[in-house]
Amino acid sequence: MIDVATKKPLHVATDGGAGPYIMVSVNQLEQLRQLLVSANIPHYVEEEVVSLDGGPEIGVVDLGRGADPKAVQVLLDSAG
Repeated sequence: MIDVATKKPLHVATDGGAGPYIMVSVNQLEQLRQLLVSANIPHYVEEEVVSLDGGPEIGVVDLGRGADPKAVQVLLDSAG
């Protein structure tokens, strides 16, 4: 899956202690959420969005406990 704002592939981040997460443009949150639901991947969309350096608003999707970041990355890559 390509981020429409950055034109780069989405990726599952595993840095920090919060667990795996995906950052995505706000206008793609629902599309990403539907992809995760269709694959039965537990997730939580954080309520707050951020804008880095005045850019487009970005949402954060936290993956559920026990989610396999590599498998989710394969799903994102296969979604185009």
